[in-house]
Amino acid sequence: MTASLDRPAPPTTAAGLDGMTALPQLGVIRALGDDAASFLQSQLTQDMVQMRPGEARLAALCNPKGRMLASFIACRRAPDEFWLVCSHDLLPATLRKLSMFVLRAKVRLSDASDELSLHGLIGETAKAATAGEALAADTFVAPLPPADGAARALLITAAGSPAPAGQALPAGWWDWAAVRGGVATVTKTVAEAFVPQMLNYESAGGVNFKKGCYPGQEVVARSQFRGAIKRRAYVAQVDGAAQAGDDVFAAADPEQPVGQIAQAATTPQGGTAVIAVLQTAEAAADLRVGGIEGPPMTDIRIPYALAEDI
Repeated sequence: MTASLDRPAPPTTAAGLDGMTALPQLGVIRALGDDAASFLQSQLTQDMVQMRPGEARLAALCNPKGRMLASFIACRRAPDEFWLVCSHDLLPATLRKLSMFVLRAKVRLSDASDELSLHGLIGETAKAATAGEALAADTFVAPLPPADGAARALLITAAGSPAPAGQALPAGWWDWAAVRGGVATVTKTVAEAFVPQMLNYESAGGVNFKKGCYPGQEVVARSQFRGAIKRRAYVAQVDGAAQAGDDVFAAADPEQPVGQIAQAATTPQGGTAVIAVLQTAEAAADLRVGGIEGPPMTDIRIPYALAEDI
């Protein structure tokens, strides 16, 4: 049998994936101190005060117009310590932005990326980790949105720790599964492009509407009233190349884009999987990436239920 025949066939969905992947594209901001929870409560879309040690939640940092500067997997490591996992390319600017508002709060913000190791887990490997099986005491596991029904999780360990048990998956397959999960990570390319609801963050548990004020809170809350949300994040397949930041056009209107790609990953069998923020009225149209002569976008859907408007 030839080597090519020995290779497993590229998966068509993420449902059967099982293993782990290192995630150098992510970084970690540490918030440490007696006022860590109250400080982050005043800055992020999530209710940080109500989080328990060992708990992780989705969150966002917005500008005064409600546009997302960064997104986080917010992990409460201890009563006085949080780890904010975000896109590495946004970490320096995000850390500077948050540091501007510390003032007299008893909290220290720092880049902890070099001190920690991040791995993405999927399938049975993720299930075992979230169940607490065979984990060292100094690890943190954050469940992530599933991809095609496959469980996913983020594993954080001390830098230099042995790699977690499990089959090593190609990094591209993890990126593809993350797109299939339908909850985008904000990167530098699309920073300040979307309010949280455009990325369905309120439906993914990343926005708390009962907590106190934070930058952009009035805009985010106003956007949530029935009928005000005109754009949503959809998972789709592009028959060709695509990348975050690309505009999406309806074939019937070549002049004005009807959406923008928020996240993209090469599909194992070819083409590109994307999370695209689209005008809801155009989601069923003949859509093209980059222009009306660009590659078509197909299989457009939202892979989870949206929360009801308030």
